[in-house]
Amino acid sequence: MKKNNDPSAFTNMSLISHLSDLRVVVVNILWGLVIGFFIAYQFTEPIFDIIRHPIAPYLPQGGLVFTGPIDKFFAHIRIAFFSGFVISSPWWLYQIWRFVSPGLYKKEKQGAFYFILIGTLLFLTGVLFTYFGVFPMAFKFLMSYGGDIDKPMITIDQYLGFFVWTSLSFGAAFEMPLILVTLGLFGIVTKNFLSSNRRYAISILAVLSAVITPPDIVSMLLMLTPMWFLYEISIIMVGFFETRKA
Repeated sequence: MKKNNDPSAFTNMSLISHLSDLRVVVVNILWGLVIGFFIAYQFTEPIFDIIRHPIAPYLPQGGLVFTGPIDKFFAHIRIAFFSGFVISSPWWLYQIWRFVSPGLYKKEKQGAFYFILIGTLLFLTGVLFTYFGVFPMAFKFLMSYGGDIDKPMITIDQYLGFFVWTSLSFGAAFEMPLILVTLGLFGIVTKNFLSSNRRYAISILAVLSAVITPPDIVSMLLMLTPMWFLYEISIIMVGFFETRKA
């Protein structure tokens, strides 16, 4: 039997295998999101009350407004998707781990539980930090800016878009230590690399903070400060795993 010694053949097989694994991961994540959606849809009314709470003190009419007959229905659909994404975070983190873990050593592969646990905690911390820290201060500034003669009429669509985007952005941003440590395990980044490029990293984080947060300096600092702290923690953790690997 003739052997195929062409390196490109092995590369193509490897690429096809990775793409096949990625497809399985994406499908599994989507199934998790669908299940999370149907679970969350049963509780969209109380969830909506929780989501509305940060801006409620600044609504003179007592609630958000909607301008179309199906706006509120789609609002509940959006809330179910957002809540389903949050509650299914352990599942999609597990799927991500399954995809990246084949490139790790045997002992590192056994860290699935910690990857999922820490990733979930970081994501939820980002969402909760937004809800209890960013939104109250941002709305206090934005809703009282320019005096109190003009009265806000915030639509459901506008508010939910703002709420979901900001919450998920903070949740994703708080995953930075997990991402950097994983890259460190693969040898893509090192402690010295992260330390020597600290000022560039902080500049990038400042730009991201300005883009993601509401347009005020308070919200930007509320995101930049914990992100800077998490970056420093990432340097320590990457160095720790470098020492263990050595």
